[in-house]
Amino acid sequence: MIFLLAAHPLWSQIKVHPSGVNVNASDATTVFLTFGRLTDQVPVEAFWCGELTDAAPDVGKKCDPGTIFGRLPIRYDLSRLNPDGSYTDIMSIPPSVARRAYQAAQQGQDSQFFYVRRFSSLKGGPDEYVAVTCRMTGGGARVPFALLDVKITTDTDLPVYFVKKGTHPPQPVAEIYYNGTGVLKGRWEVVLPGDEPPTGRDLLPEASLPINERGTQRRYTEISRFNVFLPPVGKYILTGPKPKKLPSEMEGLYMLILRIEASDDKEADSNLASVGGSGLVHNGAVAGFPLPPFRYFVGNVENELFVPNNGELSLLLPGNNAKHPADEPIDFNWVESRLAAFYRLEIKNSASQVVLSAILQSGVGSYRAPSWLKDRLEDDVLGWRVVGLDFSGKEMLKSEWRILKLIR
Repeated sequence: MIFLLAAHPLWSQIKVHPSGVNVNASDATTVFLTFGRLTDQVPVEAFWCGELTDAAPDVGKKCDPGTIFGRLPIRYDLSRLNPDGSYTDIMSIPPSVARRAYQAAQQGQDSQFFYVRRFSSLKGGPDEYVAVTCRMTGGGARVPFALLDVKITTDTDLPVYFVKKGTHPPQPVAEIYYNGTGVLKGRWEVVLPGDEPPTGRDLLPEASLPINERGTQRRYTEISRFNVFLPPVGKYILTGPKPKKLPSEMEGLYMLILRIEASDDKEADSNLASVGGSGLVHNGAVAGFPLPPFRYFVGNVENELFVPNNGELSLLLPGNNAKHPADEPIDFNWVESRLAAFYRLEIKNSASQVVLSAILQSGVGSYRAPSWLKDRLEDDVLGWRVVGLDFSGKEMLKSEWRILKLIR
C-alpha cells in the first residue's frame, strides 16, 4: 500500500468546475467548464456516455464503451490551455446526444449522463479521465444561460447586401435561440473597408473565452449598445442598428458584428477556487460557435443573390483582374456555404505554384494575407480561390480562380 501511494503522488489531481450541470433533455445545451491542477497533462478527446467504468491502469473513470452517446464535434471544440496551467472547455451538447440520453432514460436507465475528458501525460504517466455529470431537466429548467444559434438577417435575406455610396442597407435583426434565462448585453460594431478582418475567435461571445483572453478581442467602430432581459422562452429577436447609423461613405465591404458580453448567471459561473485558483468567473451568454457577421458592400453594383453554381463557391473581393497597391494589405472575401465546415484559401503565382494555403473556420468569409506574400511573387501577379471542406478535410466545394495584380 505504501508503494502505491508513493507511485501516484500527483495523479488524479485534475479538478473541474462545475462538476455537475443541468442540461436540456430535448435540445442542445452549452456550458463553460474550467479544469485546474494540470501538471504535465494535455487534453485529448471528449465523449458523452450513459455509464462510467474504472479506467485502471489509468486514473479516474472513463466512459463505458457500450453506452457512448457521442463525441464532441470538431467545430464545437473551443478548448484552450491557458498560461496559468488551467484548461477551459466549452461543452456543447448537440440535440442528437440529448435525444439518445433521453431515450435511454425512457428505457429505464439513469436520467443523468456524463461528459468525460481524457488527459494524456507528456512524461509517460497514465492517462487521466475527468467526468462532468449532466442532469436532464424537463424544458431546460435551471440550465446555464447560453446561446444555441444566432442568425443575422434582413427583410431580403441576402448573404451580402449591395448598396450605392451614400445610401444604407436595410435594418438587420439577430434571431437568437438560447437556453436558460438571463441578461443579454453587448454592442454592435462595424468593420470598415481597410480594417483588419476579425478572426473566428474575435467573433466569439466574451463568455466563450478564458478569463485571461477577455478584453483582448479586436475592437472596431461601435455603432450602438443593448441590454435586455431574456425570459425562459428560448427565442428572442434583437433589433439591429437603424439604417442611418450604418456607415456607407467609403466603397468596399463592411461587416456588422454582434459583440455579446459575459453576464452574471449563477448556473453558468465557474468557481476557480474549486480547481486550484481564486475568484468567480461569470459565463452567462456563452456559445460554442463564432457569431455570424452581417455583410454589406458599398459600390456601384446592383443587388443580386450569390448562389454557388455547379458546386462552386462565390468570391467577392478582389474582383477578377483587379489591381491592388503592393504596399497595402490584401483582404480576400467570399460568400460562405452552409455545406462547408472549413475553408482553404489557396494563392498561386503566375507559374501555378501554390505560395500560400490557409485553413480557415467558417463564420468569417474573409482573410488578410501576410505582408510577406508579395515577396513570393516574381512578377506581382497571383491567382486565388477558396475550397470548402467537410469535417474530415475532404473537398466539397470550389470557387473559380481569380487573378490579382499588384501595383508597385
